[in-house]
Amino acid sequence: MKKIMNAGLALTLTAVLAACGNNTSTNNTGTNNAAAPEAAQSGEPTELVVSTWGFSEDFFKESVYAPFEKEHNVKIVVEIGNNAERLNKIRQGSSDVDVIYLSDYYAQQAINEGLFETIDSSKIPNLQNLYDIAKAPLGAEYGPAYTIGRLGIAYNPALVKGDVTGWSDLWTKFEKNLAMPAITATAGPMVVDAASLAAGNADFNEDTAFTKLKELDSNVVKYYAQTSEYVNMFGQEEIAGGPIMEMYFKDLQAAVPDAKFIAPSEGAYAVMNTVNVVKDSNNKELAEEFINWQLSDEVQAASAKAKVDSPVNMNVMLTPEEAVGVTYGPDIIGKLRKLDMSFVNEHITEWTDRFNREIGG
Repeated sequence: MKKIMNAGLALTLTAVLAACGNNTSTNNTGTNNAAAPEAAQSGEPTELVVSTWGFSEDFFKESVYAPFEKEHNVKIVVEIGNNAERLNKIRQGSSDVDVIYLSDYYAQQAINEGLFETIDSSKIPNLQNLYDIAKAPLGAEYGPAYTIGRLGIAYNPALVKGDVTGWSDLWTKFEKNLAMPAITATAGPMVVDAASLAAGNADFNEDTAFTKLKELDSNVVKYYAQTSEYVNMFGQEEIAGGPIMEMYFKDLQAAVPDAKFIAPSEGAYAVMNTVNVVKDSNNKELAEEFINWQLSDEVQAASAKAKVDSPVNMNVMLTPEEAVGVTYGPDIIGKLRKLDMSFVNEHITEWTDRFNREIGG
């Protein structure tokens, strides 16, 4: 049986040390090692269309878009929507997007459908500063992950049976007060894999995973599609917790100060957002410059300190206070479990049908 993930992703210590000690020789702004496209050097601004989710808009306008616009004589136009909406626009050819931010699950679909340009890594020198897991999550010809979150378990200690330490505890320490991701949510396939682990499989086994998920169903209050649903139920103590991305834990803790977030002993899951160049973009070189800027020390550090995105650039150094709620550092990132998104996309339709038929239909 094919493995669905690679556990304990290795990060070489030498790469980490080299990156941390080499700040002065690397290209941090995206302008020193690669000349900007001629069209962006003078005259009327070049329009670069960026497709993204729309969260933290003020931060992106001030800290990401504005400096790049000034440096390259560019006007950035933003298209906003969720992953599915924005990917469908690309499929239909109904937008002029140059650069698109997508979760790795949706980005893999775009790659399978030939919707992305291949990248020239020599035009993106900041790739060398990234953790290995982020450099080419979907293949060396395509864009990097610009941020990595982790899916773990959050819980209210007052409403569960003892400490929660692993994925298997979802089956033993929650009683009719659990929230689980919907099968179609970003974390849905991760929970299928976690169920296989909880069933005692070293390699992914679909049948035992679904049997295990069916055992859990009676304790599930809600299969949530939107994180806001989880946050609201948690604050009102309708649920004791369940799997959630670490970046949302601050919202849970604001409502329940004693709330806890844990990376399960079997490993938390890497949740990666990618940035790519859309097929037939008229601004490919400029788009690659923009990706390089997104990976720069400056943007990555600012994003992390603002609690907008966790950094993938190894040069970023955070204080303990700045790192709270952020997926940060080689010790944490090196232990993340990474799903094989090609495998997931091959099977997600049948998993969705099976889930709806046997569990959440």
